[in-house]
Amino acid sequence: MINCIIIDDEPLAISLLENHIAKIDDLKLIATAKNAVEAYKILQNQSVNVMFLDIQMPDLSGIEFLRSLNQKPHTVFTTAYREFAIEGFELEAVDYLLKPITFERFFKSVDRILRNVIKANEDDFMIFRSEGLYRKMQLNNIFYLESAGNNVKVFGQTDTFIASKISISELEVGLREKGFIRIHRSFLVNSARITALSSYEVVVGNTRIPVGRSYKKDYEYLIKKFLENA
Repeated sequence: MINCIIIDDEPLAISLLENHIAKIDDLKLIATAKNAVEAYKILQNQSVNVMFLDIQMPDLSGIEFLRSLNQKPHTVFTTAYREFAIEGFELEAVDYLLKPITFERFFKSVDRILRNVIKANEDDFMIFRSEGLYRKMQLNNIFYLESAGNNVKVFGQTDTFIASKISISELEVGLREKGFIRIHRSFLVNSARITALSSYEVVVGNTRIPVGRSYKKDYEYLIKKFLENA
């Protein structure tokens, strides 16, 4: 099941999305929110895979809200305005739906998430599409992932990598419960493969990876766990 939430200040828009979600077995609506503050509380207390996020909301817009999050669920923007599309995709949104949203268009967006958003499964491996092939990689053999334009480079033990057309934010949602942590806008690391660290970088294999300033809070938790297991 994919846990999702709706964030919208229009009751009719919420009702329409609720009806759409109810028709898809793989989606589970766990909450709705009328504004960013309510949504933030939900994200702090529940595991959310997908946000259906309105852009025009009071106090804090959907774009401002998404930009404020360090850990971003897969996000589908819902709005009546076309002019925000470019900015939305720059934030690595999965899709951009124009109101009124038909079920056909909604289903295409969800289908894209189900087919293209790659998640870790119970066997602890992932499937990446790279160079026309589907490649299987054990999570334990993934040292870190690096964002590179529209692709993500997946690095293993030998410092070689495969490139897959997917965003690092999409991967982060599926991997955070598997011991991977986002320490920089461009890097997601396997905490089990960290051999050394300092206040400003980690060492994974033969690679030194910087810690982004906006990711310090999560990194402090990583340091604590690292020292506890030392």
